[in-house]
Amino acid sequence: MEKIVKLSPSSLSLFSECPRCFWLDKNKNIKRPTTVFPSLPGGMDNLIKKYFDRYRKDGILPPELKGKIPGKLMPDQVLLDGWRNWRKGLEFVDQSLGGFALGGALDECFLEGDIYIPADYKTRGYALKDDSADYYLDQLSFYSLLLKKNGFKTNTTGYLIWYILEDVGEMGKVQFSVELTKITTDTERAYQIFQNAAEILKGPLPASSNECQFCAWRIPLPEGLESYPKELF
Repeated sequence: MEKIVKLSPSSLSLFSECPRCFWLDKNKNIKRPTTVFPSLPGGMDNLIKKYFDRYRKDGILPPELKGKIPGKLMPDQVLLDGWRNWRKGLEFVDQSLGGFALGGALDECFLEGDIYIPADYKTRGYALKDDSADYYLDQLSFYSLLLKKNGFKTNTTGYLIWYILEDVGEMGKVQFSVELTKITTDTERAYQIFQNAAEILKGPLPASSNECQFCAWRIPLPEGLESYPKELF
C-alpha cells in the first residue's frame, strides 16, 4: 500500500513561500531554522474555544458577534472537537495525485441554514492593517475545501475573529477588542495549490528562490568540494 503524504494549510503556506524549502521539509525532513514558539497564542486559542463553547451550549452567539454573523455556531460539539484535533481533524485523500492527503484543524464553524462556514481565531498585539487578512485567505479556503470534500455544503464565506490587545489593568486583567473580517474563500484555488504541491514533491529538488531568505543563506563548502553530495538531497 502506497504511503499517504499528508499536507496541511501551514505546510502549503510554506510551499507558496518557497517550493524548495517545502520539498526539503517533506521529502528529506530538513526543516527551516526555528525559534521557540511562544505559549501565549496557543493558550489564548484554547481559552477562546472554551468561551465560544459555552455559548454553543446555549445555542447563541457571543455578544460581540450578534448582528454581525448570520446563522449560528455549529451546534455539534463532539463533531467540532474532532475537527479541532490536528490528528483526527478534517481530511481527504486524493488518490488521483498518488496518495496525497489534505488535512487541517478547524477552530470554529458557523451554520447558516445548511451551509457550513469555517472560521479561525487570531490574536494580535496591535491594530489590524488593511492587508492583515490577506495572509489567511488560503488557510480558510483550505478549510472550505476540506468541508466540501467531506460532504458538507459550503459557500465562498469564511471568517477571521481577531482578538486585539488593548490594555492591561489591575490584577493582571487584560483587555482585548474583537474585530471580525469576512473572507471570500476560493476552493478551486486551494485545490490547485494542493495539486501543485503534490507534483513538486514527486519531482526533483526545485531551484533556490531569490526571494527566500533561507535559500539565500549558504554554508561555505569545505575546501576541495565543488558541490554538496547528491545523497543529501
